[in-house]
Amino acid sequence: MYRNPKPTIDVAVTDGKRVILVKRAKEPFKGKWVFPGGFVDYNETVEDAAVREVLEETGVRVELQEILGVYSAPDRDPREHHVNVVFVAKPIEGEPQGGDDAAEAEWRNLSSLGQGDLGFDHDLIVTDLKLWLKQKGTYWSSKR
Repeated sequence: MYRNPKPTIDVAVTDGKRVILVKRAKEPFKGKWVFPGGFVDYNETVEDAAVREVLEETGVRVELQEILGVYSAPDRDPREHHVNVVFVAKPIEGEPQGGDDAAEAEWRNLSSLGQGDLGFDHDLIVTDLKLWLKQKGTYWSSKR
């Protein structure tokens, strides 16, 4: 039997100054804020998974704009190894409210987010998103 990483997605839904974050209702990182995201279902594209997960967890419909990056550090999730594609999206309909495995969902100012605020490796993703908003580009786990 092969031990392969599982594909996951996260989505940075942004208006340029704020992002939508969700508060995790389950472990790992229960009670911590993270980007909406989750597992890619069998027979589903990462793009479809991204749109689906945001809608399930926040009630917001989005339009994907870019791939922010790929985050694949083996220890990024304490449960097991995941390869995570992170998209940048703009909201097109709805206001954030917690759903599915998200206890809450809300807009947060990007400027107020610091290191240690978020679960998983989402502090790194915030740093990369801030760079992306200034100069675009693509990022990944070990990019310096």
